[in-house]
Amino acid sequence: MRSLVISPHPDDEVLGTGGTLLKRKAEGHSTAWIIVTEMSRENGYDNKSIQKRNIEIKEIADLFGFNEVYKLGLPATKLDTLDLGDIINKISECLKLFQPEELFIPHRSDSHSDHRVVFEAAASCTKWFRYPFIRKILSYETISETNVSLDIGNTFKPNVYIDISNFLEQKIEAMKIYESEIGVFPFPRSEEAITALARFRGSSSGFFASEAFELLLERY
Repeated sequence: MRSLVISPHPDDEVLGTGGTLLKRKAEGHSTAWIIVTEMSRENGYDNKSIQKRNIEIKEIADLFGFNEVYKLGLPATKLDTLDLGDIINKISECLKLFQPEELFIPHRSDSHSDHRVVFEAAASCTKWFRYPFIRKILSYETISETNVSLDIGNTFKPNVYIDISNFLEQKIEAMKIYESEIGVFPFPRSEEAITALARFRGSSSGFFASEAFELLLERY
């Protein structure tokens, strides 16, 4: 199987699908990662921060063993100011290159506008007659975004649980690579909170630890 995750920002891939992607790789599947946004001087980041983030991305790519990493290079926190068609085209090109059978995308109700734009753009790249290779689409939850959404009409409703019991520790270690994104509990992006969510999702599905998803499409 070929699995691809679309992350609005580096760290979303770990938070939402880290354990699952590690599991897929251990099962011998091909995996890929689309990073939609990046740090840049134009957006107020200094060279030191940009260099550090690039090193983090390289470490994550090596840890997960991605077959492909696609960097769209769009401005973080400003996706809602860009032409949606351009974002759709960039994502579409990557999907056609890798041809994933399994696609992971952020949830539509996430509090961050970048996540919502990425969901909308990704959703436009799922028509079966244009992307016949896609067999399954799963929406992932991003702690600190999905869980704080006030969009009660579209709250995250998991219906797929993937056992990551053997990969939770490795997921935590991966998240620690993003030093600036980790905080002290009860901050959501903390080791304790990430572990607690995995345990809770596990208790909901009969596993020691799991990641939860909303199944949006499945074709056989």
